[in-house]
Amino acid sequence: MSSIRPDMRAISKADRARALGQKPCVVWLTGLSAAGKSSIACSLQAKLFDRGLHCCLLDGDAVRLGLSRDLGYSDADRQEHIRRVGELARLFVDAGLIALVALISPFRAERNAVRALFDHGEFIEVFVNTPLSVCEQRDPKGLYRRARAGQVPLFTGIDSPYEAPEQPEVMLPANEMGVEDCALRLLDFLQSRGNIPATGEP
Repeated sequence: MSSIRPDMRAISKADRARALGQKPCVVWLTGLSAAGKSSIACSLQAKLFDRGLHCCLLDGDAVRLGLSRDLGYSDADRQEHIRRVGELARLFVDAGLIALVALISPFRAERNAVRALFDHGEFIEVFVNTPLSVCEQRDPKGLYRRARAGQVPLFTGIDSPYEAPEQPEVMLPANEMGVEDCALRLLDFLQSRGNIPATGEP
């Protein structure tokens, strides 16, 4: 029998939320590589910070440099990568923060498993819906070109599937909207949900 027990915190999530003046949640941006997830998340982070709100950003590439540096890109490793990020995001939300996650997270089952970690309404799935052709044109790291040449196996969208969200809370057509407009739409969504106060509110 495991001797590990959940931490019995004297300070609750609700206590932290009241102290921080916000309703904690995770904003999970999913989409193809080069869809614009990280750029949108960075812009949203800056806007939240400028309002004096408390958030953190978990970017897939950055997490792979540390927490997931032992993982490769097989389906099993990707699932474990998503699980780790989900658990970390849950800890941030428990601390009263707004967690921004920018992660390809190609499989619905894994995204749904992460959703199940959170209380109702805390998980906001954002589909950054940029067509594959546009992502390939951008290709800032040259990964699509290398994948097409057979140099990067199991690359999402080429020889590994991407399962688009069926009912995301927010869908961003990032090939039609700029990064700032996408971030502003998310900001408005968070405000409409009561996660952040309206402009001018204390």
